[in-house]
Amino acid sequence: MEAYLVAITEKAVVVINAIALVIIALGTIESFIFCIRMMVSQVSGHDIRRGWIRYARWLVAGLTYQLSADILETAIAPGWDQIGRLGAIAVIRTFLNYFLERDVGEIRARDEALGKEAPPA
Repeated sequence: MEAYLVAITEKAVVVINAIALVIIALGTIESFIFCIRMMVSQVSGHDIRRGWIRYARWLVAGLTYQLSADILETAIAPGWDQIGRLGAIAVIRTFLNYFLERDVGEIRARDEALGKEAPPA
């Protein structure tokens, strides 16, 4: 039974990491297209900020999925070295996620205080 659960968990980790990869890749492609548009047209500072907030949201989503894969992987980690490595990765991703979320929240609060429309969720 344990081997069966480990096999399922390993496959789930691969699938979740693939989902994270797709999310981050799509966000990066969208951000790249946005950057090209910024270079060829007049874009306001507010629009630029909204574009970067949108990209940050993609990254937060991808990091969240990667963190969930790390948690699953830790559950089946064979030794303390593997657990330590995964723990370090999880801490780094958690901090990245925290700071991205904080920046998005600060910009949203600033825009709302200035009476501007907040970026779409």
